[in-house]
Amino acid sequence: MPEILLWEKINNKQLGSRFRRQYGIGYYIADFCCPQRKIVIELDGGIHSKKEQKQYDGWRTKDIKDLGFIVIRFSNEEVKYDMDKVLERIAAQLK
Repeated sequence: MPEILLWEKINNKQLGSRFRRQYGIGYYIADFCCPQRKIVIELDGGIHSKKEQKQYDGWRTKDIKDLGFIVIRFSNEEVKYDMDKVLERIAAQLK
């Protein structure tokens, strides 16, 4: 499961920041969040390819950004098959 794979990588603090899993922000529950750095990581599974879900994801991302957070989105495939690039993108936002 991609969510568990990513959690194992970011939970060990190798990126130098503490992330939380299933973190409440406004009306939403973020997959992962670093509250101190105001970074949210969202994973998009198969349902996210549907038109209605894409529209909702757009609203959700906007609302979370309006609360002052940076939102990084990854597909499940990115997490499963290109973890190094995923971690690089997260690390770049933490700088």
